[in-house]
Amino acid sequence: MPASYAYLGPEGTFTEVALRTLPEAATRELVPMVSVPAALDAVRGGEAEAAFVPIENSVEGGITTTLDELVAGEPLMIYREVLLDITFALLVRPGTKLSDIKTVTAHPAAQPQVRNWMKANLVEDVVWESAASNADGARLVQEGRFDAAFAGEFAAERYGLEPLVTEIHDATNAQTRFVLVGKPARPAAPTGADKTSVVIWQREDHPGTLMELLQQFAMRGVNLMLLQSRPTGKGIGDYCFAIDAEGHISDRRVAEALMGLKRACLQVRYLGSYPQAGFAPKDVRPLRTGTSDSEFVAASDWLARCQDGRF
Repeated sequence: MPASYAYLGPEGTFTEVALRTLPEAATRELVPMVSVPAALDAVRGGEAEAAFVPIENSVEGGITTTLDELVAGEPLMIYREVLLDITFALLVRPGTKLSDIKTVTAHPAAQPQVRNWMKANLVEDVVWESAASNADGARLVQEGRFDAAFAGEFAAERYGLEPLVTEIHDATNAQTRFVLVGKPARPAAPTGADKTSVVIWQREDHPGTLMELLQQFAMRGVNLMLLQSRPTGKGIGDYCFAIDAEGHISDRRVAEALMGLKRACLQVRYLGSYPQAGFAPKDVRPLRTGTSDSEFVAASDWLARCQDGRF
């Protein structure tokens, strides 16, 4: 039996479409799960080699369910990411007209991406209820529990529905980022266009604490791509911070920034270093002077000479 990848199901989700863009997906058994936590728990429990889940979209930002699952529980690590262009179709049972639609459903992350379209095209008192995924919303429409679902047009045939309207999106060029998550292991070799993800917890709360922690990146020329606060559950105002930074843990500038965070923070959880989706080394911005590996090595050599009295 081939190794399996768990993913946010059921069949027909954007997650499944994005997963199938990975070449290795063709050699794995793809197992739909009812939720992001269920997919990640399948990895933690040894039932799946990896899980493929959404983590960020360009309209609403981070997918909090995924972030919270990576922050808590047994550690997991990100190995790959995929970007997928997102546009919705309004899926209905055959014969349904726009004026018939009184109830709609989709994944919660879909609502901000279609809110304006709904206001302009559906009845004023239309009722929205969230589904576990967009494909699950399509299944609920098939069962007669809702009049329509926002999902990928590709899900229509799978659930015996019709795409009443296609190409629905309030924001043009909307994308969702998905990640392949497995148990911790040695990161893949750097590609020259990588991203490193961590979660940090402040040791104490005082004016400028977060700025001091972010300076660990700034002083070493490491660009941040995501900074999102998440509650720790310990009380109002107690937060940890999810960070995506350009570069690989084997890059000296990134490694030294992480060591600085480890000294300064209460806790640091390393979530992985992996290739940036859609980027090649030629697309990466030039490093600031003084932040290349060779310059870090030269500085270390100079310090050693000073320590030995070899000026």
